[in-house]
Amino acid sequence: MYAEDAASQCLGVQISDVAPGRATATMTVTDDMVNGHGICHGGYVFTLADTAFAFACNTYDDRTVAAGATVDFLEPVQAGTTLVAAAAERSRRGRSGVYDVTVATSGGQVVAEFRGRSRSSGRPMLSD
Repeated sequence: MYAEDAASQCLGVQISDVAPGRATATMTVTDDMVNGHGICHGGYVFTLADTAFAFACNTYDDRTVAAGATVDFLEPVQAGTTLVAAAAERSRRGRSGVYDVTVATSGGQVVAEFRGRSRSSGRPMLSD
């Protein structure tokens, strides 16, 4: 999936620790990601969390997309900070799932909490 994910690659997002219902995504905040307040734009934090969510909910060989998501921003993030988003499945029934993603600095300070709701297509990942 990462090979086809141009957005994540462009932002320097790295994926690791992928297991059923889990994934970790890492990204370093660049100067280009800073908003007018001098902190990381919330959209980039959301994108990192959404990426970890996407990889976690696609671990079952079933094409799965977001049905919805919310995020709570808890701390500002400065350029140069490495962020780690850890996604974990909370519930999966039928074609729907709920996943929580904690976004923290590489030092462990939590900066955002994300909850994503997934919906699978019922089609394998490798089919067209």
